[in-house]
Amino acid sequence: MSHDIRDLATAPCELLALGEPTHEEPAFGHIRNELFASLASQGFRSIALETDRVSALAVDDFVQYGAGTLDTAMRQGFSHSYGDLGDVAANRRLVAWMREYNQGRPAEKRLAFHGFDAPTENTSAPSPRRYLEFTCDYLGLDLDLASLLGTDERWSRQEAILDPVMSVGDSPEAARLRAIADDLLTSLYTRAPELIAATARTDWFRARTYLATGLGLLRYHKQAAQRIQDSARISGLLAIRAALMAQNLLDIRGIEEHRGATLVFAHNAHLQRNVSTMRIAGMDLDWFSAGAIVGSLLGRRYTVVVGSLGRSESLGLAEPEPNTYEGFLQRRIATWGLTTAAAPTSACTRTDTRLDRHYSPLDRAIVDSADAILHVTADPSTATPAPGGLRVAK
Repeated sequence: MSHDIRDLATAPCELLALGEPTHEEPAFGHIRNELFASLASQGFRSIALETDRVSALAVDDFVQYGAGTLDTAMRQGFSHSYGDLGDVAANRRLVAWMREYNQGRPAEKRLAFHGFDAPTENTSAPSPRRYLEFTCDYLGLDLDLASLLGTDERWSRQEAILDPVMSVGDSPEAARLRAIADDLLTSLYTRAPELIAATARTDWFRARTYLATGLGLLRYHKQAAQRIQDSARISGLLAIRAALMAQNLLDIRGIEEHRGATLVFAHNAHLQRNVSTMRIAGMDLDWFSAGAIVGSLLGRRYTVVVGSLGRSESLGLAEPEPNTYEGFLQRRIATWGLTTAAAPTSACTRTDTRLDRHYSPLDRAIVDSADAILHVTADPSTATPAPGGLRVAK
C-alpha cells in the first residue's frame, strides 16, 4: 500500500486518470488535491475535472493569469448541478492553491485548469447559440443564426431530451446549423495562420473549444430526436457524451503535451476502460466511457486509478462484507491508500448499495481493466489532510 501516486506516473503515462466511486464523499476531492500537488513536483502541468470545458475556461483564466476573483471563478467555472461543484470545499481549495502556485512562474511552468465534460445534464442540454456565436465573432462573420436557432427554451426544456417528438435536434433548421458549424470548423483551420497572427494561439484554441462544444450539442440533440427504442436512444446519448469527453481529453493533451502530463479526475464510470452499463427505468443501457475510448487510442499513455470507499455514514454504507473488493481493501488500508488492481485476487461485488446512495461498487470488470485502486476506509476526517496541507513548492 502507498500514498505516493508518482509511482504510477512514470513514462509513458501522459494522462493519469483518478476516479471516485461517488460525487458525495468529500475525502476523494481532498486526496486528489494532495496527489496533484505531488504530481506537480514531478512535471505534471495540468488537471482536468468533470465539469463543462467552456465554463472551466474562467477557472483557468484565474489560476494562470489572475483574471477576476476566486469567487467569480468558482461561480462561473463549474457546471452541472450534481454536488454543486463550485461550492465544494476541495475544489475551491484546489483553485486557490493553483493560483498561488502559478504566481511568479513563467507560462511554461504554470499549472493549467481544464474541464472535459459537455454542458449537458441527465434530462436537458442547452442551445448551441452561445458557442456558435462566439466562433462567428472570432472569425469576423455575421451569420443569421437566430432564425435557425429560435428560442433557447425549445432546446433546453426537458421534453427536448426525454421525448423525441418534442426535440428540434433532427429538424431542417438543426441540419442547417450542423452544416454551418462544420463550415466554421473548416474556416478555423484554413485561416489559422491569419487568425493566430491577428490574435494569439490561445485565442484560436478557445474558439475551437467553443465550436467543438456547439457541434457536440448539435449531435446530442440529433440523437435525442431519434424515434427509436428508448434504451437505444438513451444509450446513444450516453455514448455521445462519452465521445465528447474523450475528444476534449485528447484536445487537452494536444494543448498540454509540450508542457507536461495531465491528471484527470472524475467518476469511475467516465474513466474506466471497460464497457459502462446502467439499468434505469427498466432499461439496460451500455456504452463505451470516455476512459475506454481514450485508453484504446493512447494505449500505455493512459493510466487508470479507480476509487473505492469502505464505510460512509453520510451515504448509508456500512462496513463492507469481508469477501467483497471493498472488504478486502478495508482490512489492509488504515485510512486511505493506493494499491495495484491485481491485489484483490478473489472477491465479489458488494450488494449493500442502492441507486439513491449514489455509490458505484467495484466489480471484476472495472478492477481487471484498472491499473490501481485508491481506497478510502471510512470517516472523511481520517482521510482528509489537515487544513493548509496543500503547500506551494518554490
